[in-house]
Amino acid sequence: MLQEAYLAHGHRVQVWSPQARVYNWVPRGRLTKWAGYVDQYLLFPLWVRKQIKQQPADTLYVFCDQALGPWVPLVKDRPHVVHVHDLLALRSALGDVPENPTSPTGRIYQRYIRHGFQQARHFISISKKTRDDLHHFGEVKPVMSEVVYNGLNYPFAPMPPDDAVQVLTRAGLPVGAAGMLLHVSGGQWYKNLPGVIRLYAQYAKAEPNPLPLWCISPSPSPAVQKILNDLPAQAKVLFFQGIDSQALVAAYSVARVFMVPSLAEGFGWPIIEAQACSCPVITTNAAPMNEIGGPAVHYLPLLHKEDDVHAWATAGADTLKNLIDLPAAQRLKLVAQGQNHAAQFRADGAITSYLRIYQQVLAASVPSEVFTHPAPNGQNIT
Repeated sequence: MLQEAYLAHGHRVQVWSPQARVYNWVPRGRLTKWAGYVDQYLLFPLWVRKQIKQQPADTLYVFCDQALGPWVPLVKDRPHVVHVHDLLALRSALGDVPENPTSPTGRIYQRYIRHGFQQARHFISISKKTRDDLHHFGEVKPVMSEVVYNGLNYPFAPMPPDDAVQVLTRAGLPVGAAGMLLHVSGGQWYKNLPGVIRLYAQYAKAEPNPLPLWCISPSPSPAVQKILNDLPAQAKVLFFQGIDSQALVAAYSVARVFMVPSLAEGFGWPIIEAQACSCPVITTNAAPMNEIGGPAVHYLPLLHKEDDVHAWATAGADTLKNLIDLPAAQRLKLVAQGQNHAAQFRADGAITSYLRIYQQVLAASVPSEVFTHPAPNGQNIT
């Protein structure tokens, strides 16, 4: 996405990434991962050092994720920017996330990544919460540390109900006339799927004909399956995978409520995707969810490991029921407010902000007389 956008703005862009060399020589097995590490952290840096010698002085080196930290020292004395998405893996490795313990080798690996990106001086984070985590857990000493919110990279917008039903039916997802409740995630621990199921269970217990819950996520883990086994008889939870973007828009458009009470996020894409499609949202009253969600979202308390899960789910079920039963006029007002809020998260706006920051980094790092390519030809971005 960045490459296409920067080329369209007239810049010269190269994408550097490790190639699978040793990885392809080693038979699949226990050593496969380590062979990949040889490619990434031994051979690739040798290649990069050679390439750097051939680059103009006004080349900006952009790291698309802070997890690429081990390579930052290669260009720490050259113009550079590190994009930061979330520090959840590092927080887990430091023992800050009891819900997601990290293995000893994982802790070493995360410290290795941190040691690398700590040598950077220019950062762009996707939320204020991520920037706060970068400063606190990453222990960086930035010259520049900006926040640029992600922009929606697909035209999420309300789909007419009849069209949405047709799209879902073609995708093998028949929806009833009353609609459904929706959860979308990649199944990561912080998406709190067990909490979603428990909340839905409390809602379904009080309803003779509860709405079904669609989980567009990986198949349930054994822990989630155990919770599903305790659902009341009238409850119905369905899992779907392999849903394309059009079907996802259709699902958001006909869902009565979207539920994503995350334990943590770096940004929280589904929150604004649902709002852009006129779907009411329930999420967690903690950063960055409440930072991204805005005023139209219904918020639940953050669920901590030591909390009373039953009490949390019962209160959440009350919020869900009230939102389902919202009068039509109030619902229209709520979803319009959510749409207006989601409209600010535009991909072109994010790209414009990135390029503004890149230019600031270059201006601060490279004397004007050494710029090799004046506008409109742009600068080199690697």
